[in-house]
Amino acid sequence: MTAARSANQDAIAAFLAMLAAERGAAANTLDAYRRDLNGAADLIGDLVGADRAALAGLGEAWAELAPASLARKASALRQFYAFLVDDGRRDHDPGDALPRLRPRRPLPRLLSHADIAALFATAEADAATGDSAAIRMLALVEMLYGSGLRATELVSLSMVAVPRDAPLLMITGKGGQQRMVPIGERARAALNTWLRMRPAGGRHVFPSPRGGHLTRVRLFQLLRDLALRAGLDPERVSPHVLRHAFATHLLEGGADLRVLQTLLGHADIATTQIYTHVDGARLVDLVNKRHPLAGVAAKPAC
Repeated sequence: MTAARSANQDAIAAFLAMLAAERGAAANTLDAYRRDLNGAADLIGDLVGADRAALAGLGEAWAELAPASLARKASALRQFYAFLVDDGRRDHDPGDALPRLRPRRPLPRLLSHADIAALFATAEADAATGDSAAIRMLALVEMLYGSGLRATELVSLSMVAVPRDAPLLMITGKGGQQRMVPIGERARAALNTWLRMRPAGGRHVFPSPRGGHLTRVRLFQLLRDLALRAGLDPERVSPHVLRHAFATHLLEGGADLRVLQTLLGHADIATTQIYTHVDGARLVDLVNKRHPLAGVAAKPAC
């Protein structure tokens, strides 16, 4: 191994350790940073000692990437070089030579109330047969739409996170951050039915027959199969789409944006605003109905 490559690997390992310890970065996040930094090192060689010209060359090498991928890679490197300076491994930060493209986040696909009704009607009809897999599926969709959980949060939910009587779940979200999430009566009933049929043993609410818990991929497959049987386009349905529907439909019903931020586990309110997009006409209607002066005739101007 060359001296430059050894220095790169040592610095990358130290940077990732900092992200895990100080920012609570999740394993998937750390893996993404590792891939981006190693990929940059493969292109320019001496990543730790790279100058502005080398980083400008990276921008050219990445020119064909999608805007979101380019922005992610550039962000990873900027944070890496800021860390190197703070850690005393460099005396200046060349990160400003990297491209600063800010991709526009696309709004997630949205399911209507009718779509949700069709999905749940099918899930409930399946569960009424008494089949354990169908009962589990009903509990899964109730909790995705009823509590707005992320797919990973749901499949990895532990038995200790489900209090016997309290109407709240203790969820461990991104970066190991914990939050309390309410569980509605419908979801609680479906969950309790599943827990009575759940195979004994294991620590997860939704165990896998092979040990551990149900995987995100399997959840995705089950949900799309349910959508197909409900007469919906399976390409429009995913765990994330149900989470988005949870937030959007609550907002349409008058929920406070800050409350939604807490429920969804978002660190930044701007993320919540993106997930809870509603049309302008509905917002105008909300102001007209809920504003303190709504319905009060204006005084004529003198």
